[in-house]
Amino acid sequence: QVQLVESGGGAVQAGGSLRLSCAASGSTDNVYRVAWFRQAPGKEREVVAAIATGSGTTIYADSVKGRFTISRDKDKNTVFLQMSSLKPEDTATYYCGAQVTRFSPFGSLEFKRYNTWGQGTQVTVSS
Repeated sequence: QVQLVESGGGAVQAGGSLRLSCAASGSTDNVYRVAWFRQAPGKEREVVAAIATGSGTTIYADSVKGRFTISRDKDKNTVFLQMSSLKPEDTATYYCGAQVTRFSPFGSLEFKRYNTWGQGTQVTVSS
């Protein structure tokens, strides 16, 4: 099994930056892709970025493209989400999720692709 722990959330003013971390432990060899998704009260859950752990290929939701960057440190089994030019609408609890099955019928920005996820970290952006 894979365990995920997020960190790095906090409160920031609009226009500011934060870097989130997702540390994986356990059977990390079985992690094929990691995504960040967010959930805000009253809003739909949204996968904002994903990265293939082998090739490093990334994909972003339109809502964060050009502002967020997902990256990985393979040696440390950690995935990062660098968030810049933050907006109040980015306020949410951010979770990382891992795809631990080799194949999936779901797209990289679809929540159902990911089989396990962490407890989340809160990001609050004030105007």
